[in-house]
Amino acid sequence: MKKRRSVADCFVLRLFVTGSTRRSREAVADVKTVCERHLKGRYKLEVVDVYQDPSEAESDQIVALPTLVKKLPLPLRKIIGSFRDQEQVLAILGVRPLRRST
Repeated sequence: MKKRRSVADCFVLRLFVTGSTRRSREAVADVKTVCERHLKGRYKLEVVDVYQDPSEAESDQIVALPTLVKKLPLPLRKIIGSFRDQEQVLAILGVRPLRRST
């Protein structure tokens, strides 16, 4: 029997970027890589371009870009800047990295 996932098992993330700049594209790729490696099947990622939707950045009190916001599960967390260091991103999000088989 398959275990049903509860809302608490799902990570709701919002990534705020500025257009399609190199830095924005790298941020999106880095966050997707972390999510697919460590949260596969249990995350929802929304990418918000603040040029297209500045009110979203204002409502989430975003002051620097790129910024990743973990909405759920609580507590709310924000990461600003680079997302290349996967262990650091996971620690801030409160996610234990998956163990690799040796």
